[in-house]
Amino acid sequence: MKQLLRLFAFAAGALFALTGTAQTKTNIFIATGPTTGVYYPMGGGLADVLTKYVPNLNATAGTTDGSMANLLLIGQGKADIGLSMADASWDAYKGQQKFQDKPVNVRALMVLYPNRMHIVTIEGTGINKIADLKGKRVSTGAPNSATQIMAYRVLEAYGIDPEKDIVRERLDPGKSSDAIKDRKLDAYFWVGGIPTPAVTDLAATPGIKLKLIDHADATDAMVKKYGPLYVKDVIPAKSYPGQDTPNQIATVWNMLVADAKLPDQLAYDIVKTIFEHKDDMIRVHADAKNFDYKYQTPGAAVIPFHPGARKYFAEHGIKLN
Repeated sequence: MKQLLRLFAFAAGALFALTGTAQTKTNIFIATGPTTGVYYPMGGGLADVLTKYVPNLNATAGTTDGSMANLLLIGQGKADIGLSMADASWDAYKGQQKFQDKPVNVRALMVLYPNRMHIVTIEGTGINKIADLKGKRVSTGAPNSATQIMAYRVLEAYGIDPEKDIVRERLDPGKSSDAIKDRKLDAYFWVGGIPTPAVTDLAATPGIKLKLIDHADATDAMVKKYGPLYVKDVIPAKSYPGQDTPNQIATVWNMLVADAKLPDQLAYDIVKTIFEHKDDMIRVHADAKNFDYKYQTPGAAVIPFHPGARKYFAEHGIKLN
């Protein structure tokens, strides 16, 4: 997509204006995720839609490590909006966990779609359940991704110490799939929409039989310790090549978040445009079918909504105060 830029392209900062001969054009940067995940195409498609339909707006999107990186970039003033998992957004807003004493002034624009935890392996690794990960080579996600946050919490719920009980790697889903193909990795964690391209690629590789490990039993312990951020869910059978049975999992919501300093009218226009042009976003990725007014609740978003978003949802009968 023409709007996609590599991360270094916005090093000078975000939310600046270029004055032309006739009008002032506002530029915003959207922080997305790894190129082999869902955030990347979703964010790129969003940039295209916003640039096309919001007058005098130029939106660009770039690849990052994921939620944590996106929130840090917003906190540094290097991104205006970004995609993030709800648990990472909560930690950033509260200044806790990986954001200890460094809260990010972030607000919710909208709840997007369910982000499903994948624990990916293949036949021949000897991994059939979570306990079998002990002693194995396992990627818990890229260093600045929310996958890492949730992976640690799932392992903790099963009494597995990611620092001691596994040979831990920190790879994005694309590199993880490649490492499994090369027999340099046994399993990896990934939290994303379905289908995720990297998982599809692994599953479609000749001579490989994909296995997704059930872990829904972790949900209750995660909710008890970290709050109502997670729900039991399923990756339906046939979501990936060779996946014959449903995968019982934990899920967290994805959100579109913004710097609290984003102008109210711009926040309003962004949310309005997404809902009015939802079909355009579905053509980018099927998970956009989940964009729905019924999910716009404080419980799903967990952090306060941006005033511009609250105004838009109030016009559609959703009161978020």
